[in-house]
Amino acid sequence: MTLPIRLIAIDIDGTLLDSRFQVSEANLSALRKAHESGVEITLVTGRRHAFAMPIADALGFPLWLISSNGAVTKSTAGELFHRDLLPSKTARKLLGLMEEYRGSAVVTFDREDRGALVIERSDELHGSISRWMEKNAAYISQVVPLEDCLVTDPIQAMFCGSIERMRGAQERLAASGMDDEITVLKTEYEARDLTIIDVLNHACSKGHAVERWAHRRGIKPEQVMAIGDNYNDVEMLEFAGIPVIMGNACQELLRAGYNPTGTNDESGVAGAIERVLSLSVAKS
Repeated sequence: MTLPIRLIAIDIDGTLLDSRFQVSEANLSALRKAHESGVEITLVTGRRHAFAMPIADALGFPLWLISSNGAVTKSTAGELFHRDLLPSKTARKLLGLMEEYRGSAVVTFDREDRGALVIERSDELHGSISRWMEKNAAYISQVVPLEDCLVTDPIQAMFCGSIERMRGAQERLAASGMDDEITVLKTEYEARDLTIIDVLNHACSKGHAVERWAHRRGIKPEQVMAIGDNYNDVEMLEFAGIPVIMGNACQELLRAGYNPTGTNDESGVAGAIERVLSLSVAKS
């Protein structure tokens, strides 16, 4: 059997996970079938590596994780392939620029203990991402001023808040003149009135990371299927020969003409994978 794809790159939140933050049995079955057929599965997420690991472990087979929106590529066994850090000098300049939003800021480091996540204040963050704060409590340190945590290069800076408030943060970043130093990626959940803005090193994105990994594996873009639902998936979808969006995708993706599948509550990931695998059977 000749498979039309060799790599499936899948977003986690809003894509692989349903609205209860669970992986459905249908999605699990489809992913395991694809893996057994020789297709490589890669999870590509805005989550940091440790926060994505429970999802990866639930799949039941070893794989590579592209985390923090493309900044870190590491296997479930802990083997590092690539890391793209935000220079401390750039991060310091960014925090100065975003003074008004530092109560919504989290600085992330590539470590797996307390201090992996650093905040200056918690009130605004508990108001916008309380569940995330609770789940990550063991990794969060508070440093005042936030710049004092920048003794090593971080992975990224993140700003979280309501859609309206983060619209102002985006405008500030767009007018910053830092386009040649940073990448700004947005994830938006309209039903939760939540926008997450991730600021990474220049030219760092899910798309760049998937391209880098595919090149390493000798896989052509036309042999890659990418499945996503949000603004931060755009570069990944543009790289993949078979881009698929969820039925619950953000409006920008729904209007862009990508291949649609079911929603995350309809096991849309399984539907997309089953269609591709069925094409393989038809051609064999």
